[in-house]
Amino acid sequence: MTVPDSSAADRAGPDSPIVVGSESDVELATRLAIEAGHRLVALREQLWRSGAHSWDVMDNGDAMSHHFIGEQLRLHRPDDAVLDEEGAEDPRRFDADRVWIIDPLDGTREFGEPGRHDWAVHVALWDRDHFAAGAVSLPALDLVLATDPAPQLPPTGRTRPRIITSRNRAPYAAVLVANALGCDAIRLGSAGAKAMAVVLGEADIYLHDGGMYQWDSAAPAAVALAAGLHVSRVDGTPIVYNDRDPWLPDFLICREELADDILEALWGDDRIP
Repeated sequence: MTVPDSSAADRAGPDSPIVVGSESDVELATRLAIEAGHRLVALREQLWRSGAHSWDVMDNGDAMSHHFIGEQLRLHRPDDAVLDEEGAEDPRRFDADRVWIIDPLDGTREFGEPGRHDWAVHVALWDRDHFAAGAVSLPALDLVLATDPAPQLPPTGRTRPRIITSRNRAPYAAVLVANALGCDAIRLGSAGAKAMAVVLGEADIYLHDGGMYQWDSAAPAAVALAAGLHVSRVDGTPIVYNDRDPWLPDFLICREELADDILEALWGDDRIP
């Protein structure tokens, strides 16, 4: 997809607000995901050169991206509520139609490890009962995927589906599906990186049943839905965002043609209560 020109951000300092003319919601989401990612890449390289500890790299990355995205939303969408991993609770969101759901740095651990690319920036807008916009940037790969224009899901000639799981843990549900469908397993860090691997055709299934927060999956879900993928809870029901409790127990993204088999593997014999 074509991404917005980043020259305005390149000319601005890392804390400078970028004032852009009339932007649509998806243009704003995409720009914020891209520009936060550019700043994160630059900050990470600067901190590594200075010999900073990985914890300092992670903490500074979280804080900087949160500050940048928050300032931009206050500037360009001051009437909208925000649900942000790094921010204080915005009580407006409980009564608001429009709520920006933000993960300023998804995969903080991976961000703090030199050479890793599997971290992301998530920016999504939930409007009452649907996504109005969403973007996920993979800054270390200089890549962004957004809801408009929607990503084109590539065909796959694989005979064995690929299921993508966390670096150090294979959820029980994923084990059930992998065994039932004869999947090959691959591992990545952040939720955004895993979800975008399915959107990009590098994997076919991303299933998580260990719990996460709404900001971990909102923008990935928006982009995956735009690409024509199946997105649901692991029981097949739709995910509702901006729920009062930000906790989200489970999450499934997969190619549409695999959804019935996955749900049958999980629920056919009631193996998951």
